[in-house]
Amino acid sequence: MAKPKQDTIAWLASISGELSSETLRQLDKTLPWYREMPAARRASVGLVAQSGIGSFLAWYENPKSQPWVAADVFGLAPRELLKSISLQQTLQLIRVVVQVVEERVVREDPTLREAVLLYSREIAFSAADVYAKAAEARGLWDARLEALVVDSILSGEHADDISSRVAALGWRATGAALVLIGNGDANLDSDQLRRIARKSEADVLIGVHGDRLIVVIGKVSKAASERSAGSFASIVSLLEPFFAPGPLVVGPVVRDVSAAHNSARAALSAFAVLRNASKLQRITQADDVLAERALAGDALAKQTLVEKIYKPLAENSAELLDTLVAYLDCGRSLEATSKQLFVHANTVRYRLKRISEIIGWDATGAHEAFVLQVAMVLGSMSESNTEGTVS
Repeated sequence: MAKPKQDTIAWLASISGELSSETLRQLDKTLPWYREMPAARRASVGLVAQSGIGSFLAWYENPKSQPWVAADVFGLAPRELLKSISLQQTLQLIRVVVQVVEERVVREDPTLREAVLLYSREIAFSAADVYAKAAEARGLWDARLEALVVDSILSGEHADDISSRVAALGWRATGAALVLIGNGDANLDSDQLRRIARKSEADVLIGVHGDRLIVVIGKVSKAASERSAGSFASIVSLLEPFFAPGPLVVGPVVRDVSAAHNSARAALSAFAVLRNASKLQRITQADDVLAERALAGDALAKQTLVEKIYKPLAENSAELLDTLVAYLDCGRSLEATSKQLFVHANTVRYRLKRISEIIGWDATGAHEAFVLQVAMVLGSMSESNTEGTVS
């Protein structure tokens, strides 16, 4: 004959201490990860186990309270629990508790078997819910942190803090990086974008600013971290389909993610220039439109043109600099240039070849000649400003 419920509840309360002690002994005996824990964390896990036994009494007395009673088991030390053990280990913990209760309680009163099984199910679901909410909260936090990091990269603020912030997001790349900017796609699958990047041994940060999609790329493998645009070409081509139609600008490669603001600055400027262009390539290097950026007022582009084109020529040979200026002023005519400089046309050809070797730009091409023309004007202006300051 079954006991009255109140008698059963009183009996369960009288043996709760015994159940708690036996549970801790079984945890230590059957779970190696529990034995290896520091004492403080082991105590936190044990506290949750004991709370589960106590909560069973409250639930058995009033089964309708199961939603909050089951969840309350993890309310005593949820943060410690999540730090200490995984969901799989938590389920192992629940199994041990249920086994102890079954062996002691059900053996004395078989009518409690169904109650124990129902309660263990609620506890298992509660554990899964705790971990799911923690994962969701972490995901939201990561998304906010990633947005802040991308904002910092675009603005150039807090550059010294970028490395520590991306480390919190699981950023593994320690070498070269660049920024990719294009039109955003309303149906962007950011998870798939990240998977493709990982397969290419790259880390990415993703940001959406208005209708622009910004992707910061850092190569993880040593071989792929060389500071050259070519080392990033394959990953850029793989990510290209994730952008909406329109210009896709690749910023210059920088030493690491902490310097990514320089790549972003160049890419943003190039994107603004190219956005309204009638004819353009799908993928464009930011430095391929240095002249256009300079004419639009980009101070970085102006400085780059002077530093990479004008100064190397001026420091190498005034003769080569004069030849380039004359060649451009004469509409890229060898004959007119040779007459102006009083040299043979072959001499002009040889000097143009040397110029190309020094600066990497070919003055005989229409667009490159335009870039060089802008660089010569800016270089001359910078020298005039310097002389005026000195005088």
